[in-house]
Amino acid sequence: MQLLHTLILKLLTGRGCGLTSSCVLRPPSVCLCLSVSQVMDAQKEALHRIISTLANKNEELQNFLEMVDSTLTGLQEESCKVVSELEAELDQLRCALEEKGMELRDIITEEKQRKEAELQRQLSEGKFALLSCEELLEFANQTLSITNEEEFLTAAKQIKERVTMAPAFRLTTRPMVSDNMSQFTVDFSLERAGLQRLHFLPVPRAPEIDVSSCVVRDNAITVAWHPSNEVDSSGDGGVGPIECYELEYSKANCDNLLRTTGGACWEKVSDIRETAVTISGLKFDSRFVIVRVRARNKAAAGEFSEPVAVETTAFNFGFDAATAHIELKVHGDMVTWEPQGVKGHDPRLRGKENKSSSRSATPSPSKTAGSRGRDRFAGESYTVLGNQEMNGGRHYWELCPLSDWKSYSVGVAYRASLGRFDQLGKSTGSWCLHASQWLQSSMAAKHNNRAKALDWPLPQRIGIYCDYENGDLLFIDVDRLRLLHAFRAKFSQPLVPAFTVWCGGITIATGLQVPSFMGNFLSTNRSLSSLSQ
Repeated sequence: MQLLHTLILKLLTGRGCGLTSSCVLRPPSVCLCLSVSQVMDAQKEALHRIISTLANKNEELQNFLEMVDSTLTGLQEESCKVVSELEAELDQLRCALEEKGMELRDIITEEKQRKEAELQRQLSEGKFALLSCEELLEFANQTLSITNEEEFLTAAKQIKERVTMAPAFRLTTRPMVSDNMSQFTVDFSLERAGLQRLHFLPVPRAPEIDVSSCVVRDNAITVAWHPSNEVDSSGDGGVGPIECYELEYSKANCDNLLRTTGGACWEKVSDIRETAVTISGLKFDSRFVIVRVRARNKAAAGEFSEPVAVETTAFNFGFDAATAHIELKVHGDMVTWEPQGVKGHDPRLRGKENKSSSRSATPSPSKTAGSRGRDRFAGESYTVLGNQEMNGGRHYWELCPLSDWKSYSVGVAYRASLGRFDQLGKSTGSWCLHASQWLQSSMAAKHNNRAKALDWPLPQRIGIYCDYENGDLLFIDVDRLRLLHAFRAKFSQPLVPAFTVWCGGITIATGLQVPSFMGNFLSTNRSLSSLSQ
């Protein structure tokens, strides 16, 4: 209101109202209405800002109160739970003490009864022996007063016989048992001291992964670790028995653990009862697998160990969809043959493609073989290539045909050597295994337009092994562990995986290590090769 009065005075005097000269010439009522309206708008805007601020603060306080209330409720519930667990532990301790006390009492009572019975027996036997001895003594004294020689000799003989058989001379004159029961004295000083040191069960410390015992083999990782042997602050070293361990692992392409583990997505393996575990069935599609482990006791799980990077070298590739024949559809690690209808098999188009094929066999200088290899396959070359090259090292991957397959080929090729209409195995730069169950089942190894028939049942899973330096290309029936065929070559250009699919489809498995069973096939194949040479 004070501000409004000030503005009204300024308007009446025509000074300092902040309006234009034209406003001064207007009637005072009009100018006053405009000024009051502007003031109200400004005040409303300020009030809106205040309301918005208060609403935000109100929501923030409500969330804070809900969080505090939830924390308070959780604290009360957790404290009740801990107290209940403490009472249960104390009850178990009391029961254990009562049971032990009853056991000790029974032992003492049994020993006392045994000794009492033995002493009672000796006491009874001693009394009987004493009475017998007194009677014999009285009879001997009476015998001394006998004057008749014959009677005296008879009595003396009887005394000698009775003395020989007297219980007093066969009785042990010392107690068979002692009255000492000190061997049953119980000393609870150590237990009492332990009870006085009772404390809440601490959280177990982080184990230490034994890097030297970690093994990577056949797409499985065996991780071993040592439990922490540190003592806690109380000095007694006890953290309670370890109930189990939990392991987490994550894939990464760098070994910078601090940078990798921050936002990593961890896979978990729980309820591990030993200090080692094997993680199997992995796909090594990254350079490293980061592993960490923690211990869990009755109280809670402890901190994770320092993460360790395990190197997992494997051959990873996918289908190069840009090279796939128009009738081949790539879906991740699967390729299916999906014909395009009548047009896709029009003889006229096929004739044009054949003409194009004859022309492409002798490329012009301006069009190199490499550029031809990057074109999409066409005609009857239902081919697709892999998107990764091999120019060294040992590589392994697997192929599985789908249930409705009719014909496929799998192998390797020089990318630059394949034209758009070239088929696998018909050139010097491609090697493949061809399988068919169209009309009849057959399998053959093909290279340089030559085919070798293979007399073996059609496999359900084929493993392909390529050792670039040694020139080994092996095809394995993985389910039967049978060597289907082996090529020996001297590779001179980078290789790519190559596939042909007609009617049906295939799936591939990559990111696989060279399996351990390949060693037997390699040694056998090289032995046969040396014999043939």
